[in-house]
Amino acid sequence: MTGSVLPHLLRPRALRPGDLVVIAALSGPLPAAHEPNVERTVAVFERMGFRVRRAPLLEVGRRRWWSAATPAEIAGELNGLLRDPEVRAIVASDGGQTALGYLDLIDVEAIRADPKPILGYSDISLLHLVLHARTGLVGFHADMAVPGFGGCWPSASVARQAELEKLYFDLLTGTGAVGALPASPSWECWRPGRAEGRLIGGVINRIVLAQATPFALPLEQYDGAVLFWEEFGGLASYVWSYLQVMRHSGILDRISGMVVGVPREIGGLEPGESPTLREIVLDVLGDRDIPVLGNVDFGHAGPNLPMPVGIRVGLDAERRTLSLLEPAVGEPTLSADRS
Repeated sequence: MTGSVLPHLLRPRALRPGDLVVIAALSGPLPAAHEPNVERTVAVFERMGFRVRRAPLLEVGRRRWWSAATPAEIAGELNGLLRDPEVRAIVASDGGQTALGYLDLIDVEAIRADPKPILGYSDISLLHLVLHARTGLVGFHADMAVPGFGGCWPSASVARQAELEKLYFDLLTGTGAVGALPASPSWECWRPGRAEGRLIGGVINRIVLAQATPFALPLEQYDGAVLFWEEFGGLASYVWSYLQVMRHSGILDRISGMVVGVPREIGGLEPGESPTLREIVLDVLGDRDIPVLGNVDFGHAGPNLPMPVGIRVGLDAERRTLSLLEPAVGEPTLSADRS
């Protein structure tokens, strides 16, 4: 379906060399063992030419239950970063289980007044979906400090790290379309075909959870969209169930294509003992003839290819290509805007 009017996109302002990037605890705490990951993340963004600062709640050992702080404290710090004109981008330190606790406390007017890139996946994908629904903000389903820049990047080859660093820099600073994302041998055509549409998605359980809140994306925003999703942990049967929820809600009848991330630590996907993830996806899709590209390297399997929520993409499953057809950021702030 493509008849509905797509919502206005709110592109964050492009970064420039010397801009301030803040690493913030938007969900889970920072264990002492992961402090080096934060330090490596600082080094990545400094190599890109940015200044980097840590938000106060990102303190080793600080925690409240499974979170870095109470939901109100995290929302308060996030809102302060959103309102601070010096802060030009926010990078989540980690995922977790906290974003549901402060969706109603976010200063959406501050986002509309000064949109900034927010980077993260896992629990942070819930923020991307909700903020996109409420403001049109393009969210960056992308690497974070602990499991991403500081954890997964060091395990990649030097060439791959350089490729990713250039990709992230171009995406955050350039006002032109990036084009084709760098493919990996893992990419698989699960159902051939081509599609163009807005890129919408995240962790599959967060997509489903977002739809259960008052801040859900209107179903019309899935019209013609390319749905991307990935999952970490749980069981293969859970993934089947989440896809069934999206079938019942009408999402699967509206999208024009699907991109599936590399699964990680999902029980019931052991070779020879269960259906494959491809079989699960095609079982739920039934006769919906849309292209499906599988095993794409974004999400918990990391390092992440960035997936900007809301921008138009081109998918060719048979050729195993996914292209960003428009910029994720808009014109940068003027010097006079800064204080």
